[in-house]
Amino acid sequence: MFSDKKRFSYIEKRLSNLGNTAANLSNTAANLTDRVHTYGKMIKFSHTIFALPFALSAVVMAWREHDPVISDLVWILVAMVGARSAAMGFNRITDADIDAKNPRTLIREIPSGLLTRKDAAMFVAGSCTMFVFAAAMLGKLCFILSLPVLFLLLFYSVTKRFTKYCHIYLGFAISLAPAGAWIAITGSFSFSALFLTLALMTYIAGFDILYACQDIDFDREHGLFSMPAKLGAAKAMIVSSLLHLFTFIFLAIMHFTFGMHPVFLIFLLAIGLLLIAEHRIVRPDNLEKIDIAFFNINSLISVLLFSGVVVEAFVRAVIS
Repeated sequence: MFSDKKRFSYIEKRLSNLGNTAANLSNTAANLTDRVHTYGKMIKFSHTIFALPFALSAVVMAWREHDPVISDLVWILVAMVGARSAAMGFNRITDADIDAKNPRTLIREIPSGLLTRKDAAMFVAGSCTMFVFAAAMLGKLCFILSLPVLFLLLFYSVTKRFTKYCHIYLGFAISLAPAGAWIAITGSFSFSALFLTLALMTYIAGFDILYACQDIDFDREHGLFSMPAKLGAAKAMIVSSLLHLFTFIFLAIMHFTFGMHPVFLIFLLAIGLLLIAEHRIVRPDNLEKIDIAFFNINSLISVLLFSGVVVEAFVRAVIS
């Protein structure tokens, strides 16, 4: 009888330990999920949708004359995630003190204490490593270019300290994505691909100017540079409109230089209408709908571009 009691006690203890282990694993998984979510919020991972479709469009266009290799696509995606994560993480570290003073950005992860600078620095180091490794997997040329590209991406974080053209520089830095994707697939750059790159540069710079209108007073008070702060909201929005006009023009030129099927023009027209709508709903005296313009409309523009490129490629393949 004593032996049975002892055996029962042992089994009960083991079950309790298993229960505690399961609870600990559950807590660890929950903490890890929260951590990943926090890092994702820090780098605004959802905003990847702005540039990624341009890079993927470059891949589809490059596959016209090069056999598709799925591993190349995988490493391009890894490189995109690594590069953007490194750039955004570095930006959050660089701007932490500024963000802590701005009511709009006070809730960001470092100022709010959700992450420390050390946490962010380790994240940036890991993201840089991911980008360089992915570039190496795409070939020697991509590996050689990865370090200067990484420098150009990180350098954006300091441009707001000395130039009102920081928005143009941001557009330039992000526009390296489709150029890099093209080089990864073809091993060289193309005059035709240049227009897709220029379209992304002007597209990003244009809506970044609109977004910066929210911080005109703060930027002026703290000696920061931006077109809205230096020119005023009205003139800055004119510049933004002109940049988006060039976005449309560059995409139209791309259509002709690549000899794309006319079906792409349907998507191009939709993109043009959305760009017009973006500038209609955001006015110098009314910034209430800037989030709609910044995320909803711009996300749709990027998706429409990629959809247009894919549909065009499909139609051309069917009729050829």
